[in-house]
Amino acid sequence: MVLVTGASSGIGAALARAFAREGAALVLAARRLDRLEALAAELHAAGHRAVAAECDVTRDGSVERAVARGLEAFQRLDVAVANAGFGVAGPFETLTLDDYRRQFESNVMGVLRTAYAALPALRARRGTLVIMGSVSGHLATPGISAYAMSKFAVRAFAEAVRHELRPAGVDVVLVSPGFVVSEIRQVDNRGVHHPDAPDAAPAWLRMPADRAARIIVRAVACRRREVVVTGHGKLLVWLARHAPGLVDFGFRLSGYRSRRAPGAGSG
Repeated sequence: MVLVTGASSGIGAALARAFAREGAALVLAARRLDRLEALAAELHAAGHRAVAAECDVTRDGSVERAVARGLEAFQRLDVAVANAGFGVAGPFETLTLDDYRRQFESNVMGVLRTAYAALPALRARRGTLVIMGSVSGHLATPGISAYAMSKFAVRAFAEAVRHELRPAGVDVVLVSPGFVVSEIRQVDNRGVHHPDAPDAAPAWLRMPADRAARIIVRAVACRRREVVVTGHGKLLVWLARHAPGLVDFGFRLSGYRSRRAPGAGSG
């Protein structure tokens, strides 16, 4: 059984479909229960097994209830995908401490809540914890300091607990997407979705969510340490690691204009 938080849209929903095609039973967890139930009905119609569990990763106990719902239905948990999150954007001087707290509560504490809730069942199955990071967890760009900080944090968490959990047979896979088609860039700094808002990411850079999901599912099956999704994402991670001076020069040369375009993620 696979638990996916943030399964109501974007990468989360695409991952649910991709795991289902591989024969997995799904627990679909997110705040928007109507969307989860529609996705569960779609999967059922295609002959797959799925249950919807209303879940808010910013609330204590919510992910535990989703895990319990899955164990009740399927008696096991093999993969837990900590995918739920959103992006706070804007220059540092325009943001408040509450903006940063809200970002960390969702993107960092939400990952921790998912890991704590899933770990006992994952230990029992020697399963896999999948953590949704971002290219922004490798390269922090102007205008998304809060988002990048949260993704650097979960990358550090993934790298540390990978070694802690390995003796128990639990693997940790970090997923670092670049621009993927999703609703994240239509969500404001308070987590409210605006469906009519334009996507600031260039269309030619946005990878379809179903393609990204197939790449991620393969990486999970191989229990890879990390998978960077999208070609531009791989390039940016390489530059951040090997040519940070060139990256800095590029920012200075181009000039910075505030824009709302968090690197990746899902809601």
